[in-house]
Formats: sequence, C-alpha cells, structure tokens
Amino acid sequence: MNWAFLQGLLSGVNKYSTAFGRVWLSIVFLFRVMVFVVAAEKVWGDEQKDFKCNTAQPGCHNVCYDHFFPVSHVRLWALQLIFVTCPSLLVVMHVAYREDREKKNKLKYGENCRRLYQNTGKKRGGLWWTYVLTLVFKIAVDATFVYLVYHIYEGYDFPSLIKCEQKPCPNKVDCFIARPTEKRIFTLFMVVTSLVCILLSIFEIVYLVGKRCRECISSLQHSRHDMTNRMSSGSNLMESNTLKLTDKKTPNTPALP
Repeated sequence: MNWAFLQGLLSGVNKYSTAFGRVWLSIVFLFRVMVFVVAAEKVWGDEQKDFKCNTAQPGCHNVCYDHFFPVSHVRLWALQLIFVTCPSLLVVMHVAYREDREKKNKLKYGENCRRLYQNTGKKRGGLWWTYVLTLVFKIAVDATFVYLVYHIYEGYDFPSLIKCEQKPCPNKVDCFIARPTEKRIFTLFMVVTSLVCILLSIFEIVYLVGKRCRECISSLQHSRHDMTNRMSSGSNLMESNTLKLTDKKTPNTPALP
C-alpha cells in the first residue's frame, strides 16, 4: 500500500484544520499510520502459518483459524485508516472548488471585481457543514471499527491457548497463537488511539458549534444595538422636527403698551 499519498493528503488538509484537527492529524499519522506500517504488519506477518493445533486431521487447522480469526487484524486496521482519513479529502476538494469559482469570477469580471469569498479556506457556509460532517463520519468510522474488533474477536485479549471443536476436528483440540502478548499490546494500542481520536473529533465539533453560536449571538446583539441607535436617532429627529413646527405655528404676541 502506498502510504505516501496518505501522508500528502493529511499534510494538505492540515492548513484548513483547527487546533484539535491538527492534533488529530498528528496522532493519526504518527501513532496509527507509522505504527501500522513499521510494526503491526511485521508482528502479524503470515498469521495462519504461525497458528498451531495439536492435531493432524486435514482441514482442522484451517477451520479453527477461520473460526477465531475471520478477518485479519492488519487488513481491518488498513480499512479503518483508509475510511477515517479519506473524508478529509472532501474538505480539500471543497476548498479547491471555491478557489476555482473565485478564479472564474476574476476572469469574467476582472481583477478588481467583488470577491465571492473573503477567504476560500475559512470555514463558513457550505465549507463549515462539510468540515463538521467529515468529523461526524470519522467518529462513526472509528467507533464502528472499535466495536467490530471487540465483536469479531470477542474482546481485545489474545489467550495463549484456545480450544477448538469445529468440524472436521475429531474432538476438542488445543490451538496456540504466536506472540499473543505482543499482539495484545498492539491491539490495545490501536484501540486506545482510536478512542483518543474519537474524543478529539467530539471536542472539535463542540468547539466549532460553540464558536458558531457565539458568533451568531454576537451578530444578533450587534444588530439589535444598531437598530436601537437608529430608532433613538429617528426619535430625536422627530422630536426636533416637532419642536420646529410648533415654533413656526405659535404666533408672536405683541407687547402691551
């Protein structure tokens, strides 16, 4: 798998992220992608070859392995990393779409025309919704894969000895997993980093929504303040005009001799 493309994607979306998003990207690249590429694939290797059962019954070894490990951990984590990082591409594509619109607008109306966006990378309007939806999708993907690992392998533990009585095994046989402690550590590490990424995405959503609500409240207060000032100035103007009209209508009383 070409992880250089994934690195370029993460680096490209980094400049459009918040502080929480940059921490999330760092954790994904350093503690998930790098650990997966450097260590996880070597730890698992040819897992079926290292899976041993104390029987010579043909097919028993393969059936027991498929029962306890229906999906490879390495392939499952690779799918998780792909699904959790690719939504960031939507943010980059949305910004590229804005920049293309801005470029076409300048070509059509000239360099001094009114800009469509003050900042094409600023999270406003549709880009804000795109960014938030990608965060929701990342949370859903990480939570789903954490649950799948627990459900498929019946927990995050790797016992040294497992009992198998699947057909065509003649009876209950003992099967042994290679390097169970090492695999347990890596599994817990990947699960913990996934949970940390989920928390960071939740914090980022709360930050974005809170910031947006604060801006809306501030805008409403500013609008009300402007409206109050206008009403106050209008009232003062009306009072001034009324006083002028009253002065004009009031006749001057001649002085008595």
